[in-house]
Amino acid sequence: MTTSAYIHIPFCKSKCKYCSFVSYTKPDLITGYIYALLKDISDNYKKEDLKTLYFGGGTPSLIPAELLDKVIKKFNFQKDYELTVEVNPDDCTPEYLQTLIKLGVNRLSIGSQTFDDNILKLIGRRHNSNDIVKTVEYAKAAGFDNISVDLIYGLPTQTIDGLKRDLEQFLKLDIRHISTYGLKIEEESFWGKFYNKETNRLVIPDTNRIYLPPDDDTQADMYERVNDVLEHNGFYRYEVSNFAKKGYESKHNLNYWDNNEYYGFGAAAHGYVDGVRFYNYSELEKYMEKPSTHEYGKTLTEDEKLEEEIFLGFRKREGVNVSKIDKKYRIDFGSKYRHILDKYSDFIEKTPSGYTFNLKGTLISNIILSEFI
Repeated sequence: MTTSAYIHIPFCKSKCKYCSFVSYTKPDLITGYIYALLKDISDNYKKEDLKTLYFGGGTPSLIPAELLDKVIKKFNFQKDYELTVEVNPDDCTPEYLQTLIKLGVNRLSIGSQTFDDNILKLIGRRHNSNDIVKTVEYAKAAGFDNISVDLIYGLPTQTIDGLKRDLEQFLKLDIRHISTYGLKIEEESFWGKFYNKETNRLVIPDTNRIYLPPDDDTQADMYERVNDVLEHNGFYRYEVSNFAKKGYESKHNLNYWDNNEYYGFGAAAHGYVDGVRFYNYSELEKYMEKPSTHEYGKTLTEDEKLEEEIFLGFRKREGVNVSKIDKKYRIDFGSKYRHILDKYSDFIEKTPSGYTFNLKGTLISNIILSEFI
């Protein structure tokens, strides 16, 4: 049974320089898009009681509350559901946040990224550091207790000391969850056109200034600093990129990493239902024309399901559950992958239920996981 759903809201006021997500600056299409989305849900949702619903983007907080209400009312929910909406600090008013509470939203994810105003401007964000503080204050006043913020490290001109100052500012917010991401300049992003991967040189348009994003070693140092500071201050790294106070882990994202199924609604949304991985049309007008039709779908083989179970499981701090995998896929995990477990014994630790990466293993996780696949 599918008990989680992701909804993609592909609209932004402007595109951030590093962003490679599917989003459009076409506000005139918002209302039509929502009605296409409602048809997508009507035709594909099987009326299960959802445990989690997540509005991501893009910028979901650009959607008028009355339209969000129409979408939320399409779903049934379990008693202890988690309903998350991503918001940007530049467009969140106290009134909007109060309305979200009334609609049943009980978790916010705030796209903050950094407290350095110069870097915020450089990367194309529309808010400043003070807007972050105000948004958190507004959210708490509205009644939100479950608040997450985003932190990006490895940004151009960012230093270890600058990252430390960011962490100090985020901790002052007294929130329960922090998602951290190392910057990767993707070809699909605006900056991707001006970045030379071989020389690690980014030429910022209009200024012709050359920036050298932090190399892998420096990014690893930044990741370790993030981990050390947050865990020293009561946060637990429950997944590679996510830290939470006890009881505030993202139920929605854990559903992904537990390799459970989930709906994907909206343009460019991905889903996993009845053993089929699928994604919807990315082109906005194409999706609105055929909202109920997936652009691509693939039924996974047993080997592919096993590989995903391992790949996703190792992202979690608790790691992979060997007895669960052995029973589900009729294998002996310890024997089948003994050569890998032995080869990377300095990076993989035994747990009561299986195996997990230690901090050093997390830093080279892609290398290790490639051998399982």
